[in-house]
Amino acid sequence: MIEKVNTIIKEIEEKIIGYRRDFHRYAESGWTEFRTASLVARRLTDLGYEVMIGKEVMKDEDRMGLPDEESLEKNWQRAKEQGGDIHFLDSVKNGFTGVVSILKNGEGPIIGLRFDMDALDIQEDLTDNHRPYHKGFASVNGNVMHACGHDGHTATGLGIAEILMTIKNEIKGTVKLIFQPAEEGVMGAKSMVTAGVVDDIDFLLGHHVMSGWKLGEIIPGMGNYAATQKFDVTFTGKPAHAGGSPEKGNNAMLSASTAVLNLYAIPRHSQGYTRINVGKLNAGTGRNVICSEAHLLIETRGETTELNDYMYEKALTVLKASAKMYDCKLEIKEMGGAQNANSDIELSNRIEKVANKISGFTFFPSRKGGGSEDITYMMKRVQDNGGLAANVGIGADLNGISINDKNRDAVLGAHTSVFDFDEKAITVAIRLLTLIVFDIMKE
Repeated sequence: MIEKVNTIIKEIEEKIIGYRRDFHRYAESGWTEFRTASLVARRLTDLGYEVMIGKEVMKDEDRMGLPDEESLEKNWQRAKEQGGDIHFLDSVKNGFTGVVSILKNGEGPIIGLRFDMDALDIQEDLTDNHRPYHKGFASVNGNVMHACGHDGHTATGLGIAEILMTIKNEIKGTVKLIFQPAEEGVMGAKSMVTAGVVDDIDFLLGHHVMSGWKLGEIIPGMGNYAATQKFDVTFTGKPAHAGGSPEKGNNAMLSASTAVLNLYAIPRHSQGYTRINVGKLNAGTGRNVICSEAHLLIETRGETTELNDYMYEKALTVLKASAKMYDCKLEIKEMGGAQNANSDIELSNRIEKVANKISGFTFFPSRKGGGSEDITYMMKRVQDNGGLAANVGIGADLNGISINDKNRDAVLGAHTSVFDFDEKAITVAIRLLTLIVFDIMKE
């Protein structure tokens, strides 16, 4: 089967890289992946998959961090103008940009593979030193770019879809390919989980290209993801003349300032690392005006979901008290969230075994970080239902920098305007994930 998969990859490699570059050129950020999702749905349909899209695979009230209606409409119109598939564009309107395809072939395990699709709100580097610009596929959408490799993930999913359809008679069971919106900001997975997308899955696989690892370096099962909660806070007070009648005002800036200082004073927990950060504070209208409104962008993190809950509950106490001190109203809006999760050792070992059969891989153990990933919602649901889950790290550095090298200055860092990755990593991921599916589902 390895030789057969390799042969198919050679036949489709140029096309799949073309998909990646197309998605990169027309980058779309979270909840606005209208063009991307519609084209994914079209290609999966043309391959012969059963396709579910939009409200069929997403729970409306669990979509976090949704843009306003005007922004959604503007981006939907842009997708229409930029070649989105007209048959599917109506289904993804208003930010319902999830896509799930299903391939069934008899009784057997149910395997889910998750691919994220969204870009970031970053202006891409438009100089000849940046390969996407030099090669002509830099983002044409201002202040939006694929700076984390999700364009490659989506292309990988389409490549796997094509191979699995080709070898479907040699596998038994069901494959679900899950194309998820709004991973950045950990906003999108929860709505697909609560819609029941992963409830029947026995094995869940995810992956992520890593710009700081050489091609061939992998972590068979990443983990130690921090749980996190992202939320926006608005304090609303009452304006007044700061010199003439200060007693008539309710100072929202004082509520916000009091909150910031005391949020950082929340005691850390003895059972594991905990974090809180106020990333932004906007307040005030003029020098001689009592501030009537203040906005905070806040996140908590915890080594476990329970530790993150501890930080979040303490934060709520601080925010409510800060509002009450200055007679201000408080509004809290949930913008994103993720749980803590680890890849299952049993499945990670199986992935390593398959990779050894392919050869050419160097393995690294999962390491503690502090970062978060919203695939954890899917992983935890599958694990809680008795299944196994793993997220695979795939080396993709253009400059060959190893994670063991001291000098990593040449790494094209994620979430930067110059991010890029070695496109050979796409075929590496297609080969590995396809053969893992085959290993689990072969007769």
